[in-house]
Amino acid sequence: MTQVSEQSVLDALRQIKDPDLHKDIVTLGFIKDLKIEGGDVSFRIVLTTPACPVKDEMEGAAREIIGALPGVSSVNVTMDAEVPKGRGLGDKVTMPGVRNIIAVSSGKGGVGKSTVAVNLAVSLALDGARVGLMDMDVYGPNVPLMLGASDARPEVEGNKLIPIEAYGVKLMSMALLQPGDKPMIVRGPILHGLVKQFLTDVKWGELDYLIVDMPPGTGDVQLSLAQLVPVQGAVLVTTPQEVAVMDVRRALRMFETVAVPVLGVVENMSYFVAPDTGVRYNIFGEGGGQKLAEHYGVPFLGAVPLGLEVREGGDKGVPVVVSQPESPQAQAFHKVAEEVARQVSIEAMKPELVVLGKAR
Repeated sequence: MTQVSEQSVLDALRQIKDPDLHKDIVTLGFIKDLKIEGGDVSFRIVLTTPACPVKDEMEGAAREIIGALPGVSSVNVTMDAEVPKGRGLGDKVTMPGVRNIIAVSSGKGGVGKSTVAVNLAVSLALDGARVGLMDMDVYGPNVPLMLGASDARPEVEGNKLIPIEAYGVKLMSMALLQPGDKPMIVRGPILHGLVKQFLTDVKWGELDYLIVDMPPGTGDVQLSLAQLVPVQGAVLVTTPQEVAVMDVRRALRMFETVAVPVLGVVENMSYFVAPDTGVRYNIFGEGGGQKLAEHYGVPFLGAVPLGLEVREGGDKGVPVVVSQPESPQAQAFHKVAEEVARQVSIEAMKPELVVLGKAR
């Protein structure tokens, strides 16, 4: 009987390449705990995110390739993930245990930015990632409502706030600290302090992704976040019409100015399909988000259609990716989450960070 060697297994697995990192999974160090007992071969493939869209294809290819080697009688492949830690930038406030910070931003209000942030966070959690959601839209903090946590109040442990948990996501918001309809009237320096407090005085624990729901525009909160912590990247939310796309251009330029990579653009409320006829209506125009992404050379993360399911989920406190996971809207949000996870991994695995001089 042919003896199976560790080298022959690794050489065979080099045929499998990561489509985003453009290297084989052996060179990337994805193969762990390789064991060979006679003809029985077992190993783990440790990817850079549990939300990897090609996870199943990679597992199938590994089983087929190794199963075809002479002397192999069984193949046991375990798929796993370890999200890489984003690179630090300068002497910014560190957050031990938080591997990547992702800002979700828009140039203007009314484009569904918070809805995207909530469904992005919950989708990543459903895939098995450890996720936090920081609601920094201090003037309109509605994330707790969307997660059904409006009545929750965070506890204090050792001078730190304990985040509320909903649908596998750790949440902190001004709405949890100042409930009701009392308005937030704060100036820039106080906003800077609030951002810092939410970053350092909340016991976030171990997180693969901390999603930050930003206020609309290009103001103090965006600048404070970029100054205080290494933001791994920004997700920009727009709707198709030109007035929204124009404002997102400003947000994109702002993130470039403060050396935060733009992970890509999400086009929300992209189109509407009539449930009775199946006819598609481009209510807010067509393709504005994709054209913007192409023009600036950033990834287009996906288009999310309009639907009552999204509004109903937000009002009831059950995100659409949980309440109706098979709906077109939930499927679109899930694909957006996979794309965001991909882009974070690509940024984290780059040999060096070149942002300020990057051509757009």
